[in-house]
Amino acid sequence: MSDFPTTARVVIIGGGVVGTSTLYHLAKAGWTDCVLLEKNELTAGSTWHAAGNCPNFSGSWAVMNMQRYGLGMYRTLADDVDYPMNYHVTGSLRLAHSKERMQEFERVSGMGRYQGLEMPILTPEEMKEHHPFMETHDLAGGMWDPLDGDIDPAQLTQAMAKGARDLGARIERFCPANGVERDGDEWIVKTDKGDIRCQYVANCAGYYAQRVGEWFKPFGGRTVPMVTMSHQYFLTDEIPEVAAWTKEKGHKLPIIRDVDISYYLRQDKNGLNLGPYERNCKAHWITPEDPMPEDFSFQLYPDDLERLEFYIEDAMARVPALGTAGVGRNINGPIPYAPDGLPLLGPMPGVKNAFEGHCFTFGIAQGGGAGKVLSEWIMHGETEWDMWATDPRRYTGYADHDYSLAKALETYGHEYAMHFPHHEWPAGRNKKLSPIDANLRAVGGQMGAYNGWERANWFAKDGDDTSDAATHTWDRSGPWAPRIKAEVEAVRDGVGVLDLPGFSRFELSGNGAAEWLRGRIAGALPKAGRMTLGYFPDSRGRILTEMSLIRHGEDHFTLITAATAQWHDWDVLNNALPKGLHLTDHTDEFSTLIVSGPKSRDLFKELNTQADLSLGWLTHQDAVVAGIACRLVRVSFAGELGWEVHAPMADVPALFDAITGAGAVPFGMYALNSMRIEKGYRAWKGDLSTDYSMFEGGLDRFIKLDKPQDFPGKAALQNEKQQGSKKRFVTLIVDAGDQDAPYMSTIWNGDEVVGETTSGAWGYRINASIALGVVRTSVSVPGTQLEVEIYGKRYPATVQEDQPLWDPANDRLRA
Repeated sequence: MSDFPTTARVVIIGGGVVGTSTLYHLAKAGWTDCVLLEKNELTAGSTWHAAGNCPNFSGSWAVMNMQRYGLGMYRTLADDVDYPMNYHVTGSLRLAHSKERMQEFERVSGMGRYQGLEMPILTPEEMKEHHPFMETHDLAGGMWDPLDGDIDPAQLTQAMAKGARDLGARIERFCPANGVERDGDEWIVKTDKGDIRCQYVANCAGYYAQRVGEWFKPFGGRTVPMVTMSHQYFLTDEIPEVAAWTKEKGHKLPIIRDVDISYYLRQDKNGLNLGPYERNCKAHWITPEDPMPEDFSFQLYPDDLERLEFYIEDAMARVPALGTAGVGRNINGPIPYAPDGLPLLGPMPGVKNAFEGHCFTFGIAQGGGAGKVLSEWIMHGETEWDMWATDPRRYTGYADHDYSLAKALETYGHEYAMHFPHHEWPAGRNKKLSPIDANLRAVGGQMGAYNGWERANWFAKDGDDTSDAATHTWDRSGPWAPRIKAEVEAVRDGVGVLDLPGFSRFELSGNGAAEWLRGRIAGALPKAGRMTLGYFPDSRGRILTEMSLIRHGEDHFTLITAATAQWHDWDVLNNALPKGLHLTDHTDEFSTLIVSGPKSRDLFKELNTQADLSLGWLTHQDAVVAGIACRLVRVSFAGELGWEVHAPMADVPALFDAITGAGAVPFGMYALNSMRIEKGYRAWKGDLSTDYSMFEGGLDRFIKLDKPQDFPGKAALQNEKQQGSKKRFVTLIVDAGDQDAPYMSTIWNGDEVVGETTSGAWGYRINASIALGVVRTSVSVPGTQLEVEIYGKRYPATVQEDQPLWDPANDRLRA
């Protein structure tokens, strides 16, 4: 007890692979005065997990980067820390039963190639060469991942622990944390061995993370959105044929991932390990009658093999040798799930100097990279890669227990599902409804969820196929296509209205608010009565966030930002807010109607609008529309003459009825996306992310390097201005086929990869497929001929002038 640490710079709660990896990375960076608290033994996630799988690629660069980094780290870790590890690189085969799955594999293969990872597409015959025990007659093909494999999780965790200890970091075993307190700027972590004062604390408590998260509620925290799922896998007895093949070849069989049926099958010793993600899955510890035990270490749930029967039968048909051996052991243990199945990794929402690193469903694969990322968050407040896909702030108040449970069941049961561009997952819906939600559905609104808010994506007509099955395609065409076209044409030729609830909306005021904002954004502030876009760089000059700055008076602003950015952007503002300034969140109190099109001014006149409709672009004013007080903001994301109508929630139904009654045609988010891409307008966390500097993102006109304020990233941007940017934002017209370029499609110049797309869509006003992207500066010259890889095929693409494709002079917008 005498040497128990009473102070530390960082305390990590939880000794799984992510917590241990974080400690190791902190120690490698010189932060040795850090302590990890472990309730029992150091383990890799749950103690029941026999092996990890890596990598499990998804459409997220954040996840791919973590796994790519981890692969490299694990290869040398045993030598780096002088600790032996069993790490088997077996490769894996991903099986495709359909054309759509093969298209997805082509996309994943292209994303891997962008990162220097070769994952070739195989024919069924080629797959048989890798795995002679597998039946392939009914497959469309597959993908080979040569770097996949398995690793002993206990050895991995102990290796990182040894490395951290050798560098001076501290691990306290058999020392569970049991609470936290706050004293000024310091955290006090409570344990049975004593208190530890620290500057930063990280919740890496695995499936106990929600319980630990409750400790932070008095300091601004929330209930962690997660559910503990029951995951089963079983191990067979030895299979003589597998043993003989392994002895002959000198290595193990590759892993099989049947992503359409939803299981993995890998060799374990000389037997096989089958792990399904069954549709009829089960969660635990979700009711008062089934409480989470105080300590579940080294324990398992009762076997429930009936849930697995379908998957066992299918796997035995795929690999008949599986059916020749008995079940050696069945494992049924806990695995934590966030609603989307991705980790919660990053700043703890609403709580300063507190972080989260948990809910890893593929913890071994992601653990090495997760430790790197979390240590960067702690040390620098920012990360090398844009990590929004795992940021805990991506979930806000709507993510309650019912939502988290519904989504966890859905996500687990569709672990390997394809995420088609026009498909909306049904679980956990209708958490936040617009006051006119029923009106929109009554006229055919097909809804999508945006930070919990339901918005219309498109409007169906009688006879349109609105079934779930119709959305299972990567193609542009579908029942939505003619409707999107008609909605765009209504905005282009007349006037349309879009219901847009959920804009993140903050009020900033107080003496000195304007000067403080000047020191946070790269550009200038608008005058009172006007608005502009403000860009907040990080310390490297990269694009942290974008806000609309609406100025009411010298020191009074309304700041409007993306719906999904609500808790992220609140932290951006609040964590740097000086005393004397006032920041309040009004997101749930107001809503917005987008009224846009060349006849929108005539519509407002018809409604006896009390406002100056001659005021120019980027102005705002109090107004009365159809007898209802509101605020008119002269701006249009659709790129046509138009206004945003901001009003209290209760007044939106009457405003909508009046506006549609005067002839405005409802349009949806798909139409808006098409029109904003035609204008080259960027979307947050697609085109605008910390993967790019402001210059690389083409935001030069929003940067004022000559202003006196030393805003974050100013020095980095000055240096980039002098040295020149290595990348530039471009608009491409693509001679595409049946699909438009999805996010992060590879851009080629001959045989060389030169960039990636950030978004893409069909432009109905210019009748062409458009992609926005970032490429090497040398190929960003207008007229340059490039190629965009879309689901495995390359299509010619031409770099356009740095101006909107639709109405390049903005004459329609400013009319």
